[in-house]
Amino acid sequence: MGERCCAVLRVLVLQAAWALAGGQVRYSVPEEAKAGTVVGRLAQDLGLEAGEAEARRLRLVAQGRRASVEVSGASGALLVSSRLDREELCGKSAPCALRLEVLLERPLRVFHVQLEVTDINDNAPIFPAARKNLSIAELTTMPGSRFPLEGASDADIGANAQLSYTLSPSEHFRMEEDNSNSRSKSLFLILTKSLDRETIPVHRLVLTATDGGRPSLTGTMELVISVLDANDNAPQFNQSVYNVHLSEDAIEGTLVARVNATDLDEGINKDMKYEIDLIIPPSTSDLFSIDANTGEIRLMGVLDFEEVNLYDLNVKATDKGTPPLSGHCRVLLEVLDVNDNAPEVWVTSLSVPVPEDASVGTVVALLSVSDRDSGANGRVRCWVWPAAPFGLEATFAGSYSLVLREALDRERVSEYEVEVRAEDGGAPALGARRGLRVPVSDVNDNAPLFAQAVYTVLARENNAAGAELARLWARDPDEAGNGRVSYSVWEGAAGGVGAAAGSGWRAASSYVSVDAESGRVWALQPLDYEELQVLQFEVRAVDAGEPPLCGNATVQLFVLDENDNAPALLPPAGSAPEAGAVVVAKIRAVDADSGYNAWLRYELWEPRAKGPFRVGLYSGEVSTARPLDEADGARHTLLIVVRDHGEPARSATATLSVSLLEANEAALAAGSSSASSGSRSALGVDVGGGAASAATNVWLVVAICAVSSLFLLALVLYGASRWAPRAAVLSGPGPTTLVCASEVGSWSYSQRHSRSLCVADGAAKSDLMVFSPNFPPLPPGAAPKDTQPEPSALLHTVSDPSFVPFSAHSHPLSWYLLFEGASVPAA
Repeated sequence: MGERCCAVLRVLVLQAAWALAGGQVRYSVPEEAKAGTVVGRLAQDLGLEAGEAEARRLRLVAQGRRASVEVSGASGALLVSSRLDREELCGKSAPCALRLEVLLERPLRVFHVQLEVTDINDNAPIFPAARKNLSIAELTTMPGSRFPLEGASDADIGANAQLSYTLSPSEHFRMEEDNSNSRSKSLFLILTKSLDRETIPVHRLVLTATDGGRPSLTGTMELVISVLDANDNAPQFNQSVYNVHLSEDAIEGTLVARVNATDLDEGINKDMKYEIDLIIPPSTSDLFSIDANTGEIRLMGVLDFEEVNLYDLNVKATDKGTPPLSGHCRVLLEVLDVNDNAPEVWVTSLSVPVPEDASVGTVVALLSVSDRDSGANGRVRCWVWPAAPFGLEATFAGSYSLVLREALDRERVSEYEVEVRAEDGGAPALGARRGLRVPVSDVNDNAPLFAQAVYTVLARENNAAGAELARLWARDPDEAGNGRVSYSVWEGAAGGVGAAAGSGWRAASSYVSVDAESGRVWALQPLDYEELQVLQFEVRAVDAGEPPLCGNATVQLFVLDENDNAPALLPPAGSAPEAGAVVVAKIRAVDADSGYNAWLRYELWEPRAKGPFRVGLYSGEVSTARPLDEADGARHTLLIVVRDHGEPARSATATLSVSLLEANEAALAAGSSSASSGSRSALGVDVGGGAASAATNVWLVVAICAVSSLFLLALVLYGASRWAPRAAVLSGPGPTTLVCASEVGSWSYSQRHSRSLCVADGAAKSDLMVFSPNFPPLPPGAAPKDTQPEPSALLHTVSDPSFVPFSAHSHPLSWYLLFEGASVPAA
């Protein structure tokens, strides 16, 4: 309500002034008024009706600078359009009036408006500089000394620009104003107390200026008062004792410490140099150096904790004043241990070699372990590698025993490379190794062992005496005498045909011998397969240890047959007749060899041409190859070769003489044959082809005499038969008559013929005669009456086993056989 009354009053005043001024309008507005503030109702003050200001386009005319006011077209009021700053518009001038021109159209008229901008306290006092530096010498500047200062200024006017000054509290200074000059004030800084630069080198004060506005504004300036120095202070170290820790592995040039001395003086009085006065121990005086300007102490050598672990350095600082003053301090350097020393392992005692039967817990070696480092770096941990069969036992600090943890076996490991390892507790850890060679001595704990439990040896017969048959080897893993093996034949026997027939088993030592050192098996005599086929014996291997140990192996010696025996002819034996052929004789032979060497085959060697006889290849039976007739001749000599299958083959020959007789001679031969058979049966001689002995010769003489007698008797009977009536003989087909054959022939019976075969016993020759009756031919269609007895009945009448039956085809002739056998070995 009050503001409205004031506005009405202001308008009335302006209208009166307008009237008095001859039409000029005056307004007043405080600076810094906000935009939009109404300065005055210009249209109303100019006497315009409502709406007329807008219709006649009431407006301000610019005069070259921004007016910061404008006329509202709607209301015709004069408004503040932008910031009004009196100091900017008018400076220190008072009052501050702006002249404006207002233009009105229809009709065009110009009005002058004066706008006064009033001052407000919007500017604080301002000093020429924010900081004022002063220098005052210590001691020499007396209290009461005056130092002029420059005052502050305020852009406002009037009471807003009236300034007063105050100084921050200080025991050394105060502020004083001189008002003698009405136009300006003089300011002075007064020293009230002597200065000491070492106590306060710089005094910092604040000078404050306050204007008279409401509210008042203030401005400040900092007074920096530097106290000039005098050399009245000696250098002082910031520490009297410097404690420094440095690792012993620090390299040359390493910064040990940086000492710092301060001198409260300044300038040349403050400048100083550093030096080392004394080093303890004195022998290390060259180990450290100090920079005279910076006070840096550097390492010039190598530290060794194990030699010196503490150094004491006395350092002096001297200034350059007059006279020079000095300060002192101590630098205590403690050397820190680093893990730079590996553990050391020493063998103080070693007991080698170690017997392989040493008991568990046996002490093998004594060890000493040390480390020059300290603390964890000097704590050593020890072990042995490999972990078996030895181990370490700690006896006391730094001493260990290498003991046996497991049983030893020299044959498995004869020597151990043991490594004792030590490692300290540093970071990184350092280690040491000490190698030990522990040989193991041998004890006789292994018996000789053959590679095979049974050795099979093949040896050919007829080997030379002393020939090597085999080589045996027994391994004894022991060494020296404990592993030196000797061999011997322990036991054994021989078996064979001859041994079984004679004395049975024989000692093996009569056949073989074993070399005591090499184990070679030698033959003491030539081996004969026909005497010995298998020889089994044991070889014993004995070492030279104490006590001696032994091992056995069985040797089975098999004798391989060689073709060293030719076939031998045997006494006559029986044979079964071949179908469709007449068996004249059977050649029997044996071969003392075995296998292929004893497999015999029979060959008719002579005559070469095709004859009436043939020989069975493997049976040895001599038989007729076709019916005989008179054209074949009266006498045939057959050369039969008996050959084995050996390599080279061996053979024997037998000569067989066959004579063909007339029918009337057959009867005489038959009687002779019977006598021969009786003689042979009585003699019981076993004739072998080509085999002669004293007893055989005796029987041979007796047999020859008997055969001769029988031969004479046969001649008599033959003569009688020649002159005897034939009707009695040829009255018909007679009964079948027993026929005697030699040992190479066979017995048989025939329904058509009756023949007698006589064989004289002899060593190499037999005579054979066959008589066959001359029967008349049978009428056509007639068949002879079968009056032949059973063969089995006739066989029982033969007492000599050398007589066997044989049969022959009918033939008008009879034959006489002479058998000669001889053993001839093959080339």
